[in-house]
Amino acid sequence: MIPFPVVGVARPNFLILTPICICLGLAGVMLSGNDFQWSILAVVLLGALTAHISVNALNEYADFQSGLDFKTTRTPFSGGSGTLVIQPRLAPYALVIGAASLAITLGCGLYLLRQSGWGLLPIGIMGTLIITFYTGWINRHRLLVLIAPGLSFGPLMVMGTHYALAGSFSLPALLLSLIPFFLVNNLLLLNQIPDVEADRSIGRDNYTIAWEPAQSAWIYAGFGMLAYLVVIAGVVTQHLPATSLLALLTLGFTYRIFVGVRDYQGDIDRLIPHLGKNVAVTLGMPLLVFIGVIMDVVW
Repeated sequence: MIPFPVVGVARPNFLILTPICICLGLAGVMLSGNDFQWSILAVVLLGALTAHISVNALNEYADFQSGLDFKTTRTPFSGGSGTLVIQPRLAPYALVIGAASLAITLGCGLYLLRQSGWGLLPIGIMGTLIITFYTGWINRHRLLVLIAPGLSFGPLMVMGTHYALAGSFSLPALLLSLIPFFLVNNLLLLNQIPDVEADRSIGRDNYTIAWEPAQSAWIYAGFGMLAYLVVIAGVVTQHLPATSLLALLTLGFTYRIFVGVRDYQGDIDRLIPHLGKNVAVTLGMPLLVFIGVIMDVVW
């Protein structure tokens, strides 16, 4: 029997990102006027959640085994859950959770392939590769680690949801998928800042290691602006409803985060509030877009 405390390796407080991204895929289906089955949506959500749990648990296990977790300065947004540092005996259970969750994801994927079509196969293969190689290999290549998180929660999850429900892809779904692509890349980018020295010590490579925080802030600003431009472009070209512009309500937060990271001088306590705002933007902006789509469909 798996001890309850090991649930921490799944990082439950971060899992809310998954259903929000699934909602964007659903929004694409609604905009295209397609009907969908709630049972298929339930399988999509299950598979996506177990994929997220798998990558979290495998990351916790690998970081414990490498000794990284003993070197990081843990914050509410970075440095892992600390579950295995506190209770090392739980490490084998973390590996079991990671592997079992991946198996469930693969099972959901096979079911969806049969129900919705083979167009899901490239998405499933790429998602599985990211889960499997994220900690051990992707984290050692700065460009890959910059875009892999956003690719997983953006194009793969959002477009995959749309295809599973509608049996096809669409331009609105592609536009919607780019929003979490840029936002989740930013989320992981800033969350790497407190771990720079620890990550460097075990051979990882990312832009927060290679560049000063002020330079990383400009990557953040670029990705952030692209996320907003995607929404604006979607509205201008009439692929997204005007109510999607609710997403612009988060623009002030994004600017303040940029300024805070640009001016960061190594005081992690001063950085933490900006990491919190970044989480709020990452969750809030796509949620506002989804609400905007709901408003448009209902009206």
